[in-house]
Amino acid sequence: MRVVLVGPTYPYKGGGAAHTTELAHRLAAAGHDVVIESWRAQYPSFLYPGRQTADTPDGEPFGNVRRELDWRRPDGWVRAGRRLRDADLVVLTVLSPVQVPPYLGVLAGLGRRTRVVALCHNVLPHEPKPYDRPLMRALLRRVDAVLVHSEGQAAKARELGARSVRTAEMAPHLPARAPGDAGRAATTGGVHRRLLFFGLVRPYKGLDLLVRALPEGVSLRVAGEFWGGLEERTRELAAELGVSERVELRPGYVAAADVPALFADVDALVLPYRSGTASQQVWMGHEHGVPVIATRAGTLGEHVTDGVDGLLAEPGSVEDLRAVLAAFYRPGEPERLRAGVRPVDPGPYWAAYVEALLSR
Repeated sequence: MRVVLVGPTYPYKGGGAAHTTELAHRLAAAGHDVVIESWRAQYPSFLYPGRQTADTPDGEPFGNVRRELDWRRPDGWVRAGRRLRDADLVVLTVLSPVQVPPYLGVLAGLGRRTRVVALCHNVLPHEPKPYDRPLMRALLRRVDAVLVHSEGQAAKARELGARSVRTAEMAPHLPARAPGDAGRAATTGGVHRRLLFFGLVRPYKGLDLLVRALPEGVSLRVAGEFWGGLEERTRELAAELGVSERVELRPGYVAAADVPALFADVDALVLPYRSGTASQQVWMGHEHGVPVIATRAGTLGEHVTDGVDGLLAEPGSVEDLRAVLAAFYRPGEPERLRAGVRPVDPGPYWAAYVEALLSR
């Protein structure tokens, strides 16, 4: 098949770009003719309060990429659709409802002969706006099928009028690492009395809950870009609770080459999410040899085997998270859970994902 993936890829950063790139590699490895139709300018800067691109790729860039889409040029949206009419399948990667107007332009250029799938990382955003539902309804009613990453997301897609909805678990797209990096944290020995929060900091991810639940004598490293004014609010909260000296903030995008060092001297990765859908973060922690303490939000709880390679807490509860962290630091428990960690095998996940995407 000739497959066109419309979505971000390097130099764009983040999980959406990594997923699009890895999906292109997997489809090409299966024998398909694949093109990524990417963006010259994806969002207005006021909609994404951070740097949108990276200087170095997180993984192997895909070779066949066009970068002509521009949110400022509606005429280019329709032209892109006309250019894609000879494809067997067009996949619209949906990361935010603000992409819907360009995608409607692409659909107008395509006409009705080409099969189109909307690949929705989130059907609706974690922090919704009034325009989200009408925009997503307009898109999902116009495509042939919708692919989502959980049954909860499938229900939302059907509610918004999607005609055909498929569910496939998000497949691993972990950063490339040098040989020998896997399990590096497990070889440093001892209990460090340090926890890690890693990735883009947004309100739904619950960093404030973790700061409030931090056990006495345990430090916290926070590494990643902060959404909006969350960096200052986190500093203010840490000062208010008297834990500033134990909360280390490393604001900014973390390049793939710098990720292993973040995990090398921590006891666990903590994911205190209030809500969520699919996430790579549990696999990220296990890939670097550390147990994961997560809430049961979204699919996080499905990737942690409670009491074997991590521990689970209830979403939104400081008290439950505090109790789980105290249980984690019982004598011998960090070492026992670390010994249970195994890296994920991406192959079966991607085989199922590609099958779900291509099926009619």
